[in-house]
Amino acid sequence: MYFSFFFGVSECSLLATMAYDRYVAICSPLHYPVIMNPRSRAKLAAVSWFPGIPVATVQTTWLFSFPFCGSNKVNHFFCDSPPVLRLVCADTALFEIYAILGTILVVMIPGLLILCSYTRIAVAILKIPLAKGKHKAFSTCSSHLLVVSLFYVSLSLVYFRPKSNNSPESKKVLSLSYTVVTPMLNPIIYSLRNNEVKNALGRTFHKALGLRNCIP
Repeated sequence: MYFSFFFGVSECSLLATMAYDRYVAICSPLHYPVIMNPRSRAKLAAVSWFPGIPVATVQTTWLFSFPFCGSNKVNHFFCDSPPVLRLVCADTALFEIYAILGTILVVMIPGLLILCSYTRIAVAILKIPLAKGKHKAFSTCSSHLLVVSLFYVSLSLVYFRPKSNNSPESKKVLSLSYTVVTPMLNPIIYSLRNNEVKNALGRTFHKALGLRNCIP
């Protein structure tokens, strides 16, 4: 549970840091080497990883200080807070308020930073006179935008939908999306800008289609 909280918070922060990197690359390309020097990158990495430590420590310690009774089976494929909370036989109202506020802050603050970065990026791209330049600028951030969309949509559907509209089974499927499917797709999505990777994928699809057509 500690590591699921830690990496979840860190993922949100890292996505915001990457959005800032794209903003600097597109809006201030000549100053990019100066702004994003090794020292700045180290600071941004530390800022991205640090918030996960206090959030995970407080939430995990507090949750496991409650008494548990009845079944010891968690109706989930990992120890997430809501399914474990159902096994607690005590008043958890204060913890739930903290968890909701913490989730909103952890998700919304990086989300707003990403939104601000891409708003500035969109304005900068629209000012580029040549279509080729616009395409190049957009391709710089398209992979990151896709990853952000996949991550935030699935995360929002898990934690911000009303309980009446969110069955445990659907929640498990959505949790699987942002904890397993999205991280698995990340290397492919970020590699699609590489021509060698695109050519290799194209050859694989052509071979697969050719084999399918040959089957009687």
